[in-house]
Amino acid sequence: MSESTELDPEDRKIITLARSARARNAVPEGAAVRDETGRTYVAATVDLASLKLSALQTAVAMAVASGATSLEAAAVVSDAEAASDADRSAVRDLGGPDTPVLLAAPDGTLRATVSAG
Repeated sequence: MSESTELDPEDRKIITLARSARARNAVPEGAAVRDETGRTYVAATVDLASLKLSALQTAVAMAVASGATSLEAAAVVSDAEAASDADRSAVRDLGGPDTPVLLAAPDGTLRATVSAG
């Protein structure tokens, strides 16, 4: 699945939200996750002297802090070609190994869908 027109509308939504977070904050990555109830959590890269989190790690942390117990899907918008092991681990910790991670280019084009596992 590499064509953006093939995306489920809910998956397109989290890519759009992730893309917006990246652009709004002028950071390397934007991310969004959807929990088991359909709520979405949107985040950008955190790069402080004492705390560094990828956008996807931040989005997962926001979901956990808000009471989410599972994830349906995750999306990250970045120049990177692949999700890091740390990002996939964060998604797997909350969503399980089969949770899809959508990897999108800065223009929102879906590059790949990988499992968190």
